[in-house]
Amino acid sequence: MSGKKILMICGDFAEDYETMVPFQALLAVGHTVDAVCPGKAAGEQIATAIHDFEGNQTYSEKRGHNFTLNATFADTKADSYDALVIPGGRAPEYLRLDAAVIAMVRHFFDAGKPVAAICHGAQILSAAGVLKGRTCSAYPACRFDVELAGGRYADIPVDQAVTDGNLVTAPAWPAHPAWIGQFLKVLGTEIRHSPSLTRSAA
Repeated sequence: MSGKKILMICGDFAEDYETMVPFQALLAVGHTVDAVCPGKAAGEQIATAIHDFEGNQTYSEKRGHNFTLNATFADTKADSYDALVIPGGRAPEYLRLDAAVIAMVRHFFDAGKPVAAICHGAQILSAAGVLKGRTCSAYPACRFDVELAGGRYADIPVDQAVTDGNLVTAPAWPAHPAWIGQFLKVLGTEIRHSPSLTRSAA
């Protein structure tokens, strides 16, 4: 099966793991992933942030890596993509103010295409008005964003994910195995494991 063309919308201080890991994992299984940021072009970088859970009342934040964009936001046409990924972190709180971002997100929902959002990515979904009647997980601080947008907040463990039709969401990066696994199913990606090979003695 040929790979899908996937759009990832990110920005400065997107969560490091939630940007790097799905980008690399989706490439590894044969999909094409275009990572874009409003106001930036292919070859430019965003600064990422690492959100960690260290026993405090909320997550801690540290400076992450620089992540290189491989496509230009201004040239992006949503209808040329099969699916959408929205990382969390700090970026969604300002990306949701961008009318072009909101229009792109609405396109994927209007067309029924697969969408994966994690952590604070729900802030963009709520701003786009696409959560009414939908079940959506997010970082717990975003619960009211989901509910005020008419969605049903999925209060699940931090390492779990939930699928509602074309929408796959999770609370934070500890859910990557479940979140990416469920997204691959929605994409129609099938991974087969061959029997182990043994090396015969020469």
